[in-house]
Amino acid sequence: MPAPAAAPLIPYLSMAAVAFLVYRRARKSFGRQLWRPGRAVARLVLLGLVMALLAFAAYGLPGVAPGIALGTLAGTALGLLSLHHTQSGWRDGLGWYTPNPWIGAALMVLLLGRLAWRWADGAFSTDAAATGFQASPLTMGIAATLVMYSLVQVAGLWWRMRQLRRE
Repeated sequence: MPAPAAAPLIPYLSMAAVAFLVYRRARKSFGRQLWRPGRAVARLVLLGLVMALLAFAAYGLPGVAPGIALGTLAGTALGLLSLHHTQSGWRDGLGWYTPNPWIGAALMVLLLGRLAWRWADGAFSTDAAATGFQASPLTMGIAATLVMYSLVQVAGLWWRMRQLRRE
């Protein structure tokens, strides 16, 4: 399909991609999950890279450093709280864990609420993206919260599952 013919589909395709990512994230927040150590290590590496990019953004973008710092602290606290309330264990040679649904749901509502607010405010338009309007301290703080929460949760769960397997 030539580029001019695909241009009207781009907003719909991007929204479908966002919806798919939100669905995948929601699916991982509820119910019993199979522990996959290889995926956990890959997720740790990717989340570490994203957190490093957020730290670079705190240094390079004006006014977002306090949001990222507070988001990092909030994400760490929520990750530790969630890890405390996550049930895990081994059964039939497979690792299983059940994350806390309330913390996962609260973070999902926070993410979707911020996306809806930014979308309604026109932040995803071409002009807003070109002028750097995307660098909101609140948005970057929420991003840091979500990334740090996931980083702490996955790292702590990886450590816990490793200890349980030894037992």
